[in-house]
Amino acid sequence: MDDNDLIPAPRRTACRADSPGYFSLDEDTTVDARPGTEGVARLLRASLGAATGLPLAPGGGPRAIVLRIGADVDREYGPEGYRLSTDGSVEDAAVVVEGGSAAGVFWGVQTLRQLLGPDAYRRAPVGPPGRDWDLPYVTVEDGPRFPWRGLLLDVARHFLPKDDVLRYVDLLAAHKLNVLHLHLTDDQGWRIEIERHPHLTAVGAWRARTKQGHRASPLWNDTPHGGYYTHADIREIVAYAAERHVRVVPEIDIPGHAQAAIAAYPHLGNTDVVDTAALRVWDTWGVNPNVLAPTDTTLRFFEGVLEEVLDLFPSPFVHLGGDECPKDQWKASPAAQARIAELGLADEDGLQSWFVRHFDRWLAERGRRLIGWDEILEGGLAPGAAVSSWRGYAGGIAAAEAGHDVVMCPEQHVYLDHRQAPGDDEPVPLGYVRTLEDVYRFEPLPPQLSPEAAAHVIGTQANAWTEVMDNRSRVDYQVFPRLAAFAEVAWCAGLPAPAERDFADFERRMTAHYARLDALGVDYRPPGGPLPWQRRPGVAGRPAEGPPPNV
Repeated sequence: MDDNDLIPAPRRTACRADSPGYFSLDEDTTVDARPGTEGVARLLRASLGAATGLPLAPGGGPRAIVLRIGADVDREYGPEGYRLSTDGSVEDAAVVVEGGSAAGVFWGVQTLRQLLGPDAYRRAPVGPPGRDWDLPYVTVEDGPRFPWRGLLLDVARHFLPKDDVLRYVDLLAAHKLNVLHLHLTDDQGWRIEIERHPHLTAVGAWRARTKQGHRASPLWNDTPHGGYYTHADIREIVAYAAERHVRVVPEIDIPGHAQAAIAAYPHLGNTDVVDTAALRVWDTWGVNPNVLAPTDTTLRFFEGVLEEVLDLFPSPFVHLGGDECPKDQWKASPAAQARIAELGLADEDGLQSWFVRHFDRWLAERGRRLIGWDEILEGGLAPGAAVSSWRGYAGGIAAAEAGHDVVMCPEQHVYLDHRQAPGDDEPVPLGYVRTLEDVYRFEPLPPQLSPEAAAHVIGTQANAWTEVMDNRSRVDYQVFPRLAAFAEVAWCAGLPAPAERDFADFERRMTAHYARLDALGVDYRPPGGPLPWQRRPGVAGRPAEGPPPNV
């Protein structure tokens, strides 16, 4: 594999002019794991050992792959930076992967894997016995632009079994992405076991039927849908991700997007204006009017939920949603109006701000940080809270200028449920056309930000909402290959301005990357359009025409 085919593109590559050629892994190749890299070595042996059939035994020597942590790499490229040398110019070894931390070593190993070619991504050898596993003589030096490089997986609208989530952790790691944001609760399903509130999964994890396509579609799938992750499942996902230097950020959506919770425990809803006992887990899409009641009972209930969430997820960030919370029930509710008066609030928007601030303080007291969608800015935020800017750039700009950390994920640019091309062949066409090139030209950092405010943009995230993605293959189709373009935007520190980016070169590198995705079994959208079995004729979507607004 050519070192010019790497995705994301590294900051620097250099070949020794006096030593052209290749080094080949063989039966004598060993892995020399220096202190702090033992976990990376285990994964290297497991992945490359399976793909190549080589033993990759522990040990040093002239044919060793050395893994080590180096302070000079940390100083130059940060803790996730790495330096990979395959030309024998460093130490008495064949390959040296040096990182600013174990994470940097791990990302260097991902580059090593790319250099070995697409068959290095398979789970068993496919070539003839004794085939060559050639590495070009090259030095690669690299480090990420942002510390938060994420993908949101919405497992609430359509449940993804645990093994599919673990697979996505591997796919993120292969692209040097390091945050998996799990959207665990919504109107259509509650996907995490809460032992003290068992009805959240016994009732809230299951719906009787599902709207097929956009909510205006006349089609229904009458097969009951559901599922959830046990505590053991979550611990496994979190540990599996941590080994691969991926952080799992949980999202528990409050005070809106809560009908599944209210269906399980009707007292959580606004019982003085709605017969909450008649509510069921929602079976269609859109913004739901049934929101949590602003009572002390509701606060205590979700404190109990979050106590279990904190025990399961070590992430410093906990996402509490905060978006799309209609206020009609609060306006009609005598209890909610009494709460507004009791608290001295101006209106229902202030009530939502009070709700969010309560949990902001509650999390801060336990050493965690609240992050939420940009609606949580309304009414003001505590200093430690962070914002996911989804409605565009404006919320993120306002948050960064106010001193809050921001993750940029504007729906007009990096919502991967949006369609990839115009025309009727795109399955369930939603939103604006966002091609591979459009995502490659996405810029997370608005140019109008001052340097001080820009420092608060801690990263960027692509979001995959699954209302119309009902299985793993549909998720693959929407996410790939665009996630590869997004990964380059999130990782590469030296990308030019969007209009000046060399998309032709990225397309050339994607030719090699499609072969890697094939080896990984990813059902991506082919460059020529959907294959016949990937289409969904007759299932209505909601396309938006024209270029997306830059808001």
